[in-house]
Amino acid sequence: MTAPTPFSGFDDILAATEHLDPILTAIVHPCDEASLAGALVARDRGLITPILVGPATKIISTAEAAGLDLDHLEIVDAAHSHDAAAQAVRLVREGKAEAIMKGALHTDEVMAEIVHKERGLRTGRRMSHVFVLDVPTYPKPLLITDAAINIFPDLECKADIAQNAIELAHALQVELPKVAILSAVETIYPKIPSTVEAGALCKMADRDQIKGGLLDGPLAFDNAISKRAAKAKGIKSDVAGDADILLAPDLEAGNMIAKQLMYLAGADSAGIVLGARVPVMLTSRADGTLSRVVSAALAQLFVRHKLKQVTL
Repeated sequence: MTAPTPFSGFDDILAATEHLDPILTAIVHPCDEASLAGALVARDRGLITPILVGPATKIISTAEAAGLDLDHLEIVDAAHSHDAAAQAVRLVREGKAEAIMKGALHTDEVMAEIVHKERGLRTGRRMSHVFVLDVPTYPKPLLITDAAINIFPDLECKADIAQNAIELAHALQVELPKVAILSAVETIYPKIPSTVEAGALCKMADRDQIKGGLLDGPLAFDNAISKRAAKAKGIKSDVAGDADILLAPDLEAGNMIAKQLMYLAGADSAGIVLGARVPVMLTSRADGTLSRVVSAALAQLFVRHKLKQVTL
């Protein structure tokens, strides 16, 4: 059987969704033009079937002011933004939604309901965010994690972060994702804890505690994405210079790497939260339409990939 061709960028990702059924997606509090229009564009691309969850009168007035057509769309009325988050989680628990997309509310409001111990969407896996970047100077999509959820992840959490990213890479047709575990140096140095954890993560992968990817680390950023830099330092590795996934030592580092690539290298970005029962699209107010659409495509590819695995 011929292996699928890996994607080279966002155009390939969007093209791969053309034959897929849209996923039922609860849009939480879509009460501004950006979040409502983004959901409708994703619908028009065949990525999602939106369920608008929030104050009905506010959603309708937002649509009217922006000239957006809500015909044939389901609206689930909610008292306010926090109630909208709770209602969206309820739809997932009842099997009526396959994904969640954040609208015009704070991330904390959405995630508080998703991580709730009794009524939330927890699984046995720690939740984490994965940025997917289309960097003009890099030959393939670059996944960066975690830059939005886990502030100071410990070793066990990093194992889950790596596994979440690996599974998203599989949905993007990368058969054996190369995971570069980042630090400031490429050797294990006890005074830098992230180097020790990188070594432990690699051994966990050797013992199948992390599956489906090829891990190496610690690696400095330059060694992870530049074959020339890796060669200059004498690093012999199948990951160095060809990483699919960059696993950051903490949220601050991951966020800075992602934002630098966006604003200094002209990278387009998208991303989702994984590890819950369904993928969560945490779109930002600063995100443009492309980011929202590709985030929806990532969720669709992930959901349909998981469903295919279950039915095989």
